[in-house]
Parts: sequence; structure tokens; C-alpha cells
Amino acid sequence: MLEARSLTKKYGSHLALDNLNLIIKPGEIFALLGQNGAGKTTTINLFLGFIEPTSGSALINGIAVEEHPQEIKKHLAYIPETVTLYPNLTGLENLQYFSSLAGFNYSKQQLSDLLAHAGLQSQSFDQKLAGYSKGMRQKVGIAIAVAKKAKVLLLDEPTSGLDPKASNEFSEIIRSLAAEGTAILMATHDIFRAREVATSIGIMRQGNLVSTISAQDLSANELEQLYLQTV
Repeated sequence: MLEARSLTKKYGSHLALDNLNLIIKPGEIFALLGQNGAGKTTTINLFLGFIEPTSGSALINGIAVEEHPQEIKKHLAYIPETVTLYPNLTGLENLQYFSSLAGFNYSKQQLSDLLAHAGLQSQSFDQKLAGYSKGMRQKVGIAIAVAKKAKVLLLDEPTSGLDPKASNEFSEIIRSLAAEGTAILMATHDIFRAREVATSIGIMRQGNLVSTISAQDLSANELEQLYLQTV
């Protein structure tokens, strides 16, 4: 569902991503760990088509992103560190608007069901986004991804700034989406959360994917030690 083939990005003499090869299948959650500048966000942006590769290809559902940037949008959803929604609209109105842009026309009950499935409390559905916490905005973002029937979900530091309860709720929702067949790529600094939610973990350093492991093969402490040794 997600594939990087010798994916490389240079900015002048700076090598931001060096010959990345990666495959993420439906139902898998792949977490990218690494320090700032390691290449995590560059990888996400290449899959989104926000930037063009210097060489190699990013593919979504077998489609080359750089060749068909509009075609791939119907297959994916993106949740950045800070979800950008309309603060003067309610959660329900934001979901209705963004799902309609993707060509879906849901009833109010269907929209409510989507928000509830994403973990948002019903009393918040008709409240304006300006009063939402970050965790609540993340849940609306998840509902939009589900409404779009996205096969791929890209996450960039999704739990940054969330309290432990909200972070745990977010992880549960991500796991449920994976169980339904969504392929998920997550860039994060949160070693514990990566260990808890991911099926596979990649550690990046200076644009290189230097280690890939199954999340179940290491405890959180062992993963932390490997991370510190690697970076």
C-alpha cells in the first residue's frame, strides 16, 4: 500500500533522505523514530507529494506520487502535529465539509457516528473547534480519514503535546484503523508510544533508515537503548 523505492531527496549539497526502501502493507503500522533532521518529515512529505524526490519513487497503492499527485489524494489522509481545521465551525460541520470535498455526502447521523467512532464525546459534536483541545481536534482528523475511506494514513508527531490519557486514546483508535486494513506511517519522537502502537519500527539517522525491527521483539527500555546507540 505504501512503498519507497530508492527514495532520495537532496537540497543542494544536503542529503535529506538517502536511498530509502520501504514497504508498508495494509493493516501495518510503521513508526519512524529519529532526531530532528533525520529524514522523518521529509519521508512523510514525499509520500504526500508536498515535495518532489531528487531520485527514486514514492508509491501509494502502486501509484507513483510524483507522476499522479491528484490521483493519490483519494487514497490517503494526513494528520500533522497540529490538525488544521476551521475554528468557527463545529466538529460536525468540519467533518461534513471535508468529507464533501472528497465526494461523500453523509447524513447528520452518519457524521455523528463517524465522530463517535473516532472517540469524540457526543456533547462536543456541535461545539466550535475553537474550544477543542488538541486531542479532540486529532479525533476529528481521524473521523475525516475514516469518512474519506482512506487506505493510507500518514501521521507526523501525532501525540506531541497530548496528555497520557489522550495519547493512549489516540493509539487505540490508530490500532482499530489498522485492524480494518489501513496502512499507517507515523513519524514520532515518542519511543514508548511507537513501541505500544506500531507493528514495525524504523530508526533514522542523517537521512538513512539504519535499523528496522518488529515492535514485539523489544521492550520499550530495549528499544530506547537501541535508539540511543543508533542515533
